[in-house]
Parts: sequence; C-alpha cells; structure tokens
Amino acid sequence: MTETTRRVAGKVALVTGGASGLGLAIAALLVREGATAIITDIQDEQGRLQAENIGADFLLQDVADEARWQDILSQVYVKHGRLDILVNNAGISGNIKGVNPETTTLEEWQRLQKVNGDSVFLGCKYAIDYMRKGGGGSIINMSSIAALVATPFITPYGASKAAVRQLSMSVAMHCATTGSRVRCNTVHPGQIKTPMLENMFAETAHQMGVPQEVVEQEFLKKIPMGEFGEPDDIAYMVLFLASDESKHVTGGQFVVDGGMQLNG
Repeated sequence: MTETTRRVAGKVALVTGGASGLGLAIAALLVREGATAIITDIQDEQGRLQAENIGADFLLQDVADEARWQDILSQVYVKHGRLDILVNNAGISGNIKGVNPETTTLEEWQRLQKVNGDSVFLGCKYAIDYMRKGGGGSIINMSSIAALVATPFITPYGASKAAVRQLSMSVAMHCATTGSRVRCNTVHPGQIKTPMLENMFAETAHQMGVPQEVVEQEFLKKIPMGEFGEPDDIAYMVLFLASDESKHVTGGQFVVDGGMQLNG
C-alpha cells in the first residue's frame, strides 16, 4: 500500500528499537502518514542509516538506562515542542535453551525483565508529562502473544511481556483518571517475519539438528490462518492506535497473530 491519507499529520512520534524489524516498519509508516518520527536503538550505524532512508531522526539509546530516557525525551521536547506518540518497541527474545521454570537462571530472568520490562516502565514514566503538556497523546507498548498463553519453553520472555500488558493497563487507568488525555494500549504480535524470528528459527534448528525449514513449518502449523505475519501488519495496528481514530481507546490489548491465541 503506497497511497497515504496523512492519518498522523503534525504529530511527533518516538519509536524505540527502530533500526530494524517491527520498529523500523512502524516508524516508516508513521512518517509516510505525516508524523515527525524519531527512532532510537543501540545499533548506532544501522539506526542512522535507516533513519535517513525513511526520513526520520535517530538517537542512540539503551532503553534500560533511566538517565538516557530523561535526556532523549528532553531533546525531543526542546526540538519539537511536543510528544504525541511513544512506541515502546525495543526488546529482546533472550536465550531459547534452558529457559523453562526450572532451568532459567536468575541472571537470564533479570536480563529479560530489565530490557523488556524496565524499559517500558521508564518510557511511560517520563513520557506522560511531556504528552500532558501538549494536550495528550498515545503510548503504544509492544507486548506479545507470549503474554497471553503459557510459555514454559521461553519462561522469562513470556513473563516480561505479560508485565508489559499489566503495566499498560495501570498506565491507562492512571492517565484516564488524572485528566492527562494520554492513552495507553498494548499490541501483541504473533509470529511475524523479522530478523529476530529468523534468528530464533536458526538457533532452534541448530539445537535440534534439523533443517531450519522443518522448524518453520512446525511454527506455521500453530497459525490457523496458515501464514506468518509481516511487519506492516503490526505497523498498521500501531498507526490506528497512534491516530485520532482511536481517541476513545485506552487500556486495550490488540492481538495480531493470525489466530494463534485460538489454540490456547
């Protein structure tokens, strides 16, 4: 789809983890639909290159660093005078070996909670006031289908994404009842074809000693619609939540998984 309708014209958007995958697709679509976008990432060179390609600004960021969150949001506000959209997208999948409830190490558990959970908390914590000053805004937190089903094979990842969901409900209620006009929702991708998913397929295939295609087919069987999602499937959901079309939507969970959740 190339024709745009300028659904977020005039809005300022910050997208974390924007150097690749879902974050890049989200930021690119927001730009095409009229937003001024700033992407952040720990991948400096890649981030700068992709920001230039899509017409966005880039800032280097470790999303688990509290001081850097304060610095970046201040920079955005000083330069643009507002913040309308925050997409907390940055995250990691972690190890896929030895991460059931008995074998997960405390170190791995804490690493996932820090990157996937603490970062979202910090983004929400410091963005709310900047959005309030501009008359409101939309926070979109990237969770996962893993937050809604049992994930004993990736225990810390599922738990970290479930924490994002619960936090987002609390942020939504806080903002709704304090008159900030800030909305907060979660998006829950299923199996979306990104570099992160490809890496997981490759690691799983290596550990099992089977071709990667075998692993992919096993995952595909779990998707009732029979196909993997594409990054733009997530980007268009984020666009809706970022736009004024969703002005009465807050605290919601939006699942984009080809029906995976139906399998339990």
